[in-house]
Amino acid sequence: MSRDTGIPLAALAEPPRRGISLALVAAAAGDVPLASALALQLEAALAPTGTDPATCEEFDVLLLVSGDALALQQTAALASLPGERKKPGRRSAGRDLPGPVSVDFGSDAMRHRRRSGHNELLGRAVGIAGKRRPHVLDATAGLGRDSFVLADMGSAVTLCEREPVIAAMLAQGLQLARAGDDWLRQVAQRMDLFPGDARTFPGNDRTPGAAQTGLVEVIYLDPMFPGRDKSAAVKKEMALFQALLDAGDKRQDADELLRWALAQDVARVVVKRPVRAGYLAGLKPSHSIAGKAVRFDVHVRRALD
Repeated sequence: MSRDTGIPLAALAEPPRRGISLALVAAAAGDVPLASALALQLEAALAPTGTDPATCEEFDVLLLVSGDALALQQTAALASLPGERKKPGRRSAGRDLPGPVSVDFGSDAMRHRRRSGHNELLGRAVGIAGKRRPHVLDATAGLGRDSFVLADMGSAVTLCEREPVIAAMLAQGLQLARAGDDWLRQVAQRMDLFPGDARTFPGNDRTPGAAQTGLVEVIYLDPMFPGRDKSAAVKKEMALFQALLDAGDKRQDADELLRWALAQDVARVVVKRPVRAGYLAGLKPSHSIAGKAVRFDVHVRRALD
């Protein structure tokens, strides 16, 4: 979707995955135009306005449209974990559903994260130091949280997201951030979205834009992995994301993505891993920066400018 209107980027994003059923739903009558436009863009159904996810049996997942905000919500038709659908005739109680997943860069959690020690590790891994702010390509953007942190540190960040539903959520989240307070606007202006597979990113051939301040110097990879956060909310959030990604016939292979990244003309490639996990693709990095639960494996190709 465009930066200004929040509508179509369908020409760039991959076709929607069809293993699970998805529908758009407007929270109120005023939300119908945006919900309808997104349903057309994502080639998804449009559920009746105000459909309650806790009682919805027609679709597995709803993308809720309320004002300018989007939220992904599992319904009663989909069990709490991918691959474990409810038995026919058995309803899921509303209280058993995980909460909605959204992109909200101005949330209290994101504002709190600015002071997190995790940020220092991430910044060191990508090479932020002194006045140096490398341009980062986040090849697996997801909800964009690490990208936002890097942009808050002063780096220009290009977010790549191949799942069209998540890409639409990112685009809307960035639009809201650019209309937010001074801090949000400044950070969001350093972020640029590419809705597609990072391996198809046109790189230096693209038209310069607000967030594009130079050549990409660092590729950042955060392959989804289970168990890095023990909270039930995060586990359910990851399960919902995995349901979307597993539904396609082109499930992204993290090892292959790392090999692709290492073949690019960048100064370093950074991989986020569980602290005790093996090296991605079995490739030993130049060095690692580890916290209590997360480790950043840094593959240095050349010195950063």
